[in-house]
Amino acid sequence: MTRQAEVDKGPADTRQRSAATEPSDRSLPIGVFDSGVGGLTVLRALREQLPNERFVYLGDTARLPYGTKSPQSVTRYSLQAADLLVRRRIKYLVIACNTASAVALDALRERYAPLPVMGVIEPGAHAACAASTTRQIGVIATEGTIRGGAYQRAIMARLPDATVIGQPCSLFVALAEEGWTTGPIVEAIARRYLDAMFDQHPAIDTLLLGCTHFPVLTEALGKVLREGVRLVDSAHTTAVALQLALQERGLLRTDSPGSVQLLATDNAERFARVGSLFLGEPFARDDVEIVDLGW
Repeated sequence: MTRQAEVDKGPADTRQRSAATEPSDRSLPIGVFDSGVGGLTVLRALREQLPNERFVYLGDTARLPYGTKSPQSVTRYSLQAADLLVRRRIKYLVIACNTASAVALDALRERYAPLPVMGVIEPGAHAACAASTTRQIGVIATEGTIRGGAYQRAIMARLPDATVIGQPCSLFVALAEEGWTTGPIVEAIARRYLDAMFDQHPAIDTLLLGCTHFPVLTEALGKVLREGVRLVDSAHTTAVALQLALQERGLLRTDSPGSVQLLATDNAERFARVGSLFLGEPFARDDVEIVDLGW
């Protein structure tokens, strides 16, 4: 892990267009941002798939969760987070947040063109479509992601005759943030959510994890999931999609060990404690740089 001591002040006005340019240096890092620690599951998958890449991860812990915010606020927060990463010079921007991917992807691509930007919605939808044989696909996510319908639209664009059932599972975020990933309480809540979905739609054969917090609950979900239902995690499919995109642009880094720099907007101690679970390896508060995005 890498730490920098200075606090980086974010711009007060995010309406100003970015000065991002077409990346040509494969040694530049990949910028990744999320509303908090959930996106570390995406970072974990990215590091496993791309071990030679450098990553700068930003968790907007001062303003999480994004899933309960208005689309206008989510877009503003996303632009502010991306502005900071772009100023640090990156070759690719990954939105490791389902809500931000659903709401702000177009705004981010417009602002930072020609810098390439990838969200988690499209890779996740692609994987769910490939996994399903009944074309009955369930999506569990935050209320904001389900309400916005981004996964539903992305799946239907690929499988027009599919049935997509969305189930908000807001308590999963709180459980994951507290580190409660297994045990009777977690399984009881998971059963309550999933029974509500499968009782009405028993033909569902694929369940898409539409929130980056949810992969840490996979063990509990597996214990209550009905037999034969496939779990699809957008983190892994995003990592594969990014690898292909880097190869196509000639930006894949293969000649040096990778690295990670962790940034957060509040509470480095909690970010390290909870984030270690999501990243799959321990790190300390001193590995986290606190930055200010502006309000």
